[in-house]
Amino acid sequence: MKLTKKSEALNIIEPSYLASLSSLLWIALYYLPIGGSILRLILPLPLALLHLRRGSKVALEGLIIQTLLLTVLMGPFRGPLFLFPYGILAFSLGWCWRKRKNWWISWSIGIILGSFGFLIRVLALSTLVGENLWLIITRASFGLIDKFISFFHLSLSPSLLAIQVVALLLIVLQEVIYVLTLHVIAYAIFPRLKISIPNPPKLISGLIYFG
Repeated sequence: MKLTKKSEALNIIEPSYLASLSSLLWIALYYLPIGGSILRLILPLPLALLHLRRGSKVALEGLIIQTLLLTVLMGPFRGPLFLFPYGILAFSLGWCWRKRKNWWISWSIGIILGSFGFLIRVLALSTLVGENLWLIITRASFGLIDKFISFFHLSLSPSLLAIQVVALLLIVLQEVIYVLTLHVIAYAIFPRLKISIPNPPKLISGLIYFG
């Protein structure tokens, strides 16, 4: 009976605590001018940890609590942006790790969700600021293509389709690196919290060393 009450209490306390922690990280990422890269790397981890410790139902409650909290603190537009891609990504990684899925599966799902979440975020922020932010991404894509053409002295003129495709590939590449880094950080930190995730594949394990 005591064990049941303790478990129920933890199921209430942990979602609130970890959702609040993740909310503070999101607010800091959104408003502070420094430390964005580090905050971005740890942002999905509290909810993923909650999923591993308490299961999908409690993790979903934590995600809802965080979304409501951020909506109150940041408004109905900026607050829910956490979901795209960080909230959904955190939930999916926690689910994959709890089900002991191998890294290839959790990595692939994370890349897909992260890429779609990034695009949704660009669309939402474009609406918020009243400017098409996709143009900034396509300009960066054109600049990369232009440097490539200049470096190899090619007489090519990239089409709009080619520029758009390279822009999408850059987003996917960013998510490939980001989601893999999340796996590595969780693999290093979570065992110290008495929680583990599946071991990395042999192809990757040789590149990971923790002294």
